[in-house]
Order: sequence, then C-alpha cells, then structure tokens
Amino acid sequence: MREAINPNPEVIQHLLQADDYFPNNPALPLLIYKNAFELPQDDGAGLIEKRFRENDWSNSWRNGIYDEHHYHSNTHEVLGVYSGHCIVQFGGDHGITEELRRGDVVIIPAGVAHKKIAGENFKCVGAYPNGRDYNIHYGQPGEREKHELEIRRVPLPEKDPVFGGDGPLKNSWSAVGELSIQ
Repeated sequence: MREAINPNPEVIQHLLQADDYFPNNPALPLLIYKNAFELPQDDGAGLIEKRFRENDWSNSWRNGIYDEHHYHSNTHEVLGVYSGHCIVQFGGDHGITEELRRGDVVIIPAGVAHKKIAGENFKCVGAYPNGRDYNIHYGQPGEREKHELEIRRVPLPEKDPVFGGDGPLKNSWSAVGELSIQ
C-alpha cells in the first residue's frame, strides 16, 4: 500500500516570539500541514518515515510528544501523526495550542517549545533534517539566553519533509534566507 499526499494541505503558520524561559524562533514560523497524508490503516508510520527519509529528514523515532515543555536548540524537527489525535501547546505557557490528527504534519523550528496537553491514541514519527542529532532543553532559568545564538546558527533544511524541493516549508522559510548570526 502507498500513502496519498495531499498536494494542497491547509497550512497553518505561527511565528512564536521568545518569552521568559523559551527562545522560540522569531525568524521561522511553526508550520502545520493539515491532512498532509491520507494513510492506510496498516503501516502509516512506515510510510511517513519513508517519505521523510526520501526528503532527507531522518534519525527518526516513533512515539508521542513529551507532556512537559521542551525544545531543541541544535535542529529543526518534523512530526507526522500516524495515530489518534493530540492537543499540543507550542511556545511555552503563553503560547498557542493546536490539535494534531492522523495525517497531519508539524514542522517545529529550532528553539520552539512544544508540549502535549491531551490526546487519545496519539502516535507520531519524528525526524530531523539530514539526520541531525538533537538535544533537549526544558526552559530552565538562564537557559534561553545561552541557546539563542545556537538556534540562529541552525541551517535551513534543503528540502520540505513532505514535498521535497518545493512545498510550504521552502516557500515560507526561504523568504528568511540565510539566518543572520549576530
């Protein structure tokens, strides 16, 4: 069986500013592709992993989302939902919430905090551009300032994890160009 890619998913964008504890990413928007995949019942996770890998997003895992705020300062992250649904908060305690469902994809820029609030039978595939290793930070006092430069230095992905050389990620993030390192 093969997955069907929705060539025109609804794309939701949120530009999340820093708060007291989380750097978030004031340059790159969080992207959510609603109904990006129409998945078969038997191996949705494997098909999402395959698609991500074809577009150079690897070092993948299968699980859920931590139920505490966390972020990655050294890489961007993509999550593809293959089971159930979940309410996720992005940006810390004063951030935004979105519901993710089977077939949705969310691309989380480096520095953006995320946390599962509630869900049912929720499972996703996570992956990173070019298979980058990831770190995890939890918004401890003084941590944000320590990681802001590292976040700005994270390279832009070469490909959209779902659509490859084109797609919403390339169209949205390429407008930023090379991030300035200050």
